[in-house]
Amino acid sequence: MYLAKVHIFLKPVVNDPQGLTIKSALHNLGFSLVSSIRAGKYIEIKVATEDQDIAREQVDEMCRKLLANPVIERYSFTIEKISFAEKNGLG
Repeated sequence: MYLAKVHIFLKPVVNDPQGLTIKSALHNLGFSLVSSIRAGKYIEIKVATEDQDIAREQVDEMCRKLLANPVIERYSFTIEKISFAEKNGLG
């Protein structure tokens, strides 16, 4: 089994209203050194296969078809093999 860690962010040319709101709130709390923020999504997916290439292909397809909007977002992910304990929520 593999664990995919997916990061999805708006492309740099796309306005990020959530990031601007967070930046403003941080400034109001006294964190004036914050110059910019880009908000995104983080998703963990467990893929039930012993073949790393299949896990990678499946996660890439999930991102292209559903998880990320290719017009305005970019994504990256890592894949790592997980142990029996991690598979069963013990680790």
